[in-house]
Amino acid sequence: MRVKLKGTNQITKRLANGKSVTYYYAWKGGPRLPGKPGDPEFIEAYNKAIGQKAESRSDTIQSLLNRYQDTPKWGGLAERTKKDYCSHIRKIETAFGDFPISALADRRARAAFLEWRDTMATTSRRQADYVFATFASILAWAYDRGLTDANPCEKPGKLYRSGRAERIWTQADESALFAIAPARIQVAYLMAAWTGQRQGDLLRLPWDAYDGTHIRLIQSKTQRRVVIPVASTLRSVLDGEAKRRTATTILTTSRGNSWTSHGFSASWRKTLAKAKISGLTFHDLRGTAVTRLAIAGCEVPEIATITGHSLKDVGAILDAHYLSRNTQLAESAIMKLERHDKKTKIPN
Repeated sequence: MRVKLKGTNQITKRLANGKSVTYYYAWKGGPRLPGKPGDPEFIEAYNKAIGQKAESRSDTIQSLLNRYQDTPKWGGLAERTKKDYCSHIRKIETAFGDFPISALADRRARAAFLEWRDTMATTSRRQADYVFATFASILAWAYDRGLTDANPCEKPGKLYRSGRAERIWTQADESALFAIAPARIQVAYLMAAWTGQRQGDLLRLPWDAYDGTHIRLIQSKTQRRVVIPVASTLRSVLDGEAKRRTATTILTTSRGNSWTSHGFSASWRKTLAKAKISGLTFHDLRGTAVTRLAIAGCEVPEIATITGHSLKDVGAILDAHYLSRNTQLAESAIMKLERHDKKTKIPN
């Protein structure tokens, strides 16, 4: 009989060949366990990990990591965020689990942590930033609660810059996609382009979130509740799909099943390659939606209401990444100025 050991965590991943593999960990954020539950090596590794966790000194960074994962803040994180944090925490445990809390106030600690980040950056700058940001967040939590006298990871600056300033879907890109994309991919594109929502939220969106005129959802990352009026272009497509729906979710595979994140991403990449579209991602449709709304004359609060961004984030997107390089906006602005000039000009 297989016995589930208390606190163990399992994560199943889909491989490129379509098969799945399951990994087991002693706890969320804990060390990976060999074999499968019930195997002697699995039980031995589990008992060893639990013993080391129990014996971890209360004056080390490991104790802060353990305490953080028992807090309401941790419990309130979205499951995807927890999964990412667990991966980052394992790296922190390996590098600095036995680092004394008392040494965090030493100026040399910051230098050591930044050097560690730079080492990770040789593999991936983006991942190095993510792991370090997790570390900084946990130390900030500990500092606020008086568990440490310093946060040497505070405000480190970023190593990775996305460089996505001009990566917006144009009408030409859309036409190229629709020329070869199957209906299920076209629906996904229209959902993103007309709502500005994240891929994960759209893949999980059930039919009961659409009432024929509006889409209602709670964003998994921010927990913001958004109500989106559905434009006629998207509404006609959704109404047609509703008549032949085969799953609880709006977006489905060719077999009529709900998408997995990996499955959709793989199909999306293949479709873009076939359409010969490069340098664009599904996530770019979120910024594209913001830009198109702005081009249509929408104000920042109106855009934020639809996409679920904060006012600050909408402004940052428009200012730093898109609007400064978008000629349509410049042309729109001049047309508005000309109309205003004609209305206010005094006849000779």
